[in-house]
Amino acid sequence: MILAEILDVTKIEPRLKHPTIFQCFDALSAGETFTILNDHDPKPLYYQLLGERGNTFTWNYLEQGPNRWRVALAKPAPAAKGETVGQIVAKDIRKAEVFKKLGIDFCCGGKKSVKQACEEVGITQEQLEVEMKNFEENSREKAGIEFNTWDLDFLADYIVNIHHRYVRDNATMIKELVVKVANRHGDQHPELVHLSVGVQQCLADLLSHLEKEEQALFPYVKELVAKKKQGARFKTGFSVASPVQAMETEHERTGEELHAFRELTNDYALPANACNSYAFLFSKLQEFEADLLKHIHLENNILFPKALGLEQELAA
Repeated sequence: MILAEILDVTKIEPRLKHPTIFQCFDALSAGETFTILNDHDPKPLYYQLLGERGNTFTWNYLEQGPNRWRVALAKPAPAAKGETVGQIVAKDIRKAEVFKKLGIDFCCGGKKSVKQACEEVGITQEQLEVEMKNFEENSREKAGIEFNTWDLDFLADYIVNIHHRYVRDNATMIKELVVKVANRHGDQHPELVHLSVGVQQCLADLLSHLEKEEQALFPYVKELVAKKKQGARFKTGFSVASPVQAMETEHERTGEELHAFRELTNDYALPANACNSYAFLFSKLQEFEADLLKHIHLENNILFPKALGLEQELAA
């Protein structure tokens, strides 16, 4: 039952805003939606909902500031094809290639339903199914590693030892290479100057991001797993939802930067006068992007949601 089709939270006493929104959400029947109207980005509410209600809602911005924000908050109706993009890739990482080919974001956009993702790129679900079927028939690779079945502490270690290490092993070389190519070809290709600035900032932010995960978030996830194995309840004043919110926000920014790099380089198309360093830079940036998308997918679509669920379970 919809309590309010449009909830103007600017008129609600601050301490009652989130409880009122939760009350309206809980009153929804499957398939119903209501709209939140606010004077700032209500993204913190998204993470609170995710932490306390799990993946039981959809969140779509209808208007994004600067002074007026509208979000459609819905409780999806159950459907046979109700998996999200991220859940599909979590089960079979190979299918990320199909989503990438079709322009569907499977990491930062992994919480979207297949229907929504298809609509956003202008294809039908039937077209996606044909692509998936063709891929499965023609793929010679096995289904791959089932990351979705791993214990979270093991998955966290894998992310650090494979993906974090990849970033650290390649960051300096990519930085030096992009500066070199921009200095050499920037006069004829000014977009390389912008690319150099963007890549250097992205790498610096990313290295800081890795430290925050390794120093705070991942140790807490491992502590949750340890308590689960001990059969102990675990409840503190800290919530994993807060660092998850911060990390996902940074992931979104990184995804935007990767998209910007592709726009600057026309999808890494090499000009006729490109030297070997130019070609190698574009090759490394594409390799870096591919690794980073898998890296973010493992966190956004597997590690983080499961950590939120485990924390709820242990606090019950």
